[in-house]
Amino acid sequence: METSVKIEDFYGVYLLCSQSPVPKYRNKVYIGFTVNPNRRINQHNRGKDFGGAKKTSNKGPWKMVMIIHGFPNNISALQFEWAWQYPKVSSRLKHVTDLNRRRNETFLDYAFRILSEMLRVGPWNRLPLVIRWLAADLVRDFAPDKLPPMHMQICHGQVSIKKKSKVNDSEALAITSTQMSTQASQFHTLECHLCMKTIENAERSKLTCINPRCKLRCHIVCLANVCLEPGQYVPIEGDCPICEKHFLWGDLIRKKRGCNDLEESNFDMSDDDESCDYDGDIDLFMESQASDYEFEIILLSHIMND
Repeated sequence: METSVKIEDFYGVYLLCSQSPVPKYRNKVYIGFTVNPNRRINQHNRGKDFGGAKKTSNKGPWKMVMIIHGFPNNISALQFEWAWQYPKVSSRLKHVTDLNRRRNETFLDYAFRILSEMLRVGPWNRLPLVIRWLAADLVRDFAPDKLPPMHMQICHGQVSIKKKSKVNDSEALAITSTQMSTQASQFHTLECHLCMKTIENAERSKLTCINPRCKLRCHIVCLANVCLEPGQYVPIEGDCPICEKHFLWGDLIRKKRGCNDLEESNFDMSDDDESCDYDGDIDLFMESQASDYEFEIILLSHIMND
């Protein structure tokens, strides 16, 4: 069943397949990174003078076959893109013995086979990735021994980008000075529900549940320690200790960064160099890079020091 979704804070790595009438271009594939897939496919089909890549210009029309999304930041997605483009030199795929395209294997089947390997190795096998098919006539099935991790969704249907809600700004305008001072006082004395200690610098170190009705507030590290499996440094998934709602760790982080699409889609509130496809998206490449890495370093250092 196909479904169309809107997603905030989107980072995706896509696979194109040429539908060119010219035999030497037909069925060739292209792998790229984007923050806006609908805009990106239009750029590719219009050519390099309109933001498309030189490698795809005048070799289409191109069809966007699939897109992998759910990456925590642009750096993570770009690393995935590079490895998919150059599997033979990626350090993550050194264990794979058959990285060459086989005789009579189409470019699309080869790209999908490499993807099947990538999704099963770290660090990508721990991310809350979504494998989204966009072209129903080109869907491929994973081999039984190459299935992606169970927590990864396989979806069908289009995806569009939704800008982050600015509801916090509008709410702030309605708060009186008295309410603001009260909230400020409460903000600085928040108590972690897990360790019962004060949450210092809550803006950076506090997590809340993806369930909008749940009152959980806790340190990032406290919840991470609850969710960590043996041998892990960063959790994959877990259950809220208060409402028992199951979550992917990546979804918690997306909510912390201001994404509201999780709440809207998961809960009913009425019920109580050119080879890397940076063209057209480079303006967002550095956005939030420092904060993403700072957050991950803080989390890892706390866990390692416990």
